[in-house]
Amino acid sequence: MSLKALSYLGIRSDKLNDWSSFAGGLLGMQKIDKGGKSMAFRMDSQEQRLLVSDEPGETLAFMGWEVGARDDLQTLAAKLDAAGTPVHIGTRELADRRLVQDLIWFLDPMGNRNELVYKPMLASDPFVPGRPIDGFKTGPLGMGHAVLHVQNIEIMMPFYRDVLGFKVSDYGTTPYGLYFFHLNERHHTFAMIGSGQRGFHHFMVEYQNLDDVGQGYDIARRNDGVAYSLGRHTNDWMMSFYAHTPSGFFVENGWGGRLIDVDTWEPHETFDGPSFWGHERLYLPEESGGLRERMQDMAMDAAARGLRSPQVVDCPWLFAELGKS
Repeated sequence: MSLKALSYLGIRSDKLNDWSSFAGGLLGMQKIDKGGKSMAFRMDSQEQRLLVSDEPGETLAFMGWEVGARDDLQTLAAKLDAAGTPVHIGTRELADRRLVQDLIWFLDPMGNRNELVYKPMLASDPFVPGRPIDGFKTGPLGMGHAVLHVQNIEIMMPFYRDVLGFKVSDYGTTPYGLYFFHLNERHHTFAMIGSGQRGFHHFMVEYQNLDDVGQGYDIARRNDGVAYSLGRHTNDWMMSFYAHTPSGFFVENGWGGRLIDVDTWEPHETFDGPSFWGHERLYLPEESGGLRERMQDMAMDAAARGLRSPQVVDCPWLFAELGKS
């Protein structure tokens, strides 16, 4: 598989101070001073995972996808060119700003900028979180996942699947198309919502410790920052809540996500609601055209049918306490 993981994300915002407080104080990322009107954040040993810059343009500036070998850049550039997508070779100056050895970039059919990168740089000093957390689940799984609103899913889905090589994990077709894709063992690294809109819906970060999610939830509630209540998803089994960002999209704060066998996984259509429980859309007004109520009805249906994850939670602290009794 040429593409390995989500390496980094770039955001445009004129609210740099708010992003500093949000990414550091709520998410627990480490702020890296970049100078000028930009800042970056670390999540692990990689030099940067999230970049925020004060410049004009769409909120989502770019998505960076890591490849396994330098030759993959040339191979994918050829595929993109054959599909009629102009490809740009990253300059040395751009590679230095992204802190990678090499990269290419292009726009997808809806104008979203994608950067394919080889060998992101690693920091020499240890990761220091912005608040006390046990760290993020990254490594070969990458930064997390990203989800886009798309205007025409019938164009976007085959572009990412057939040209770029994203693998479909599962999908739904009602009330609109919704596709989840994987690049590694993480159930999905990318997803698209065929809402007829354009823009960034959310990105997800996964914590090593469930308590880090819970404490983040308390921080977000104190600041009226919860967009979706705490809940657990039916497809990737992630326990999470969604927080409002300073830029209007969401960040999913998760723990316990599903790992799949990429060699044997079969894509399939899903018919259950998005969550076993929770994830109430608190950002929607009570009178929201029935959407909030419909999501609540799906949760009630899941409860009535006793839907639950088959995953046994691995909780070392709990098992250690039980062992003492």
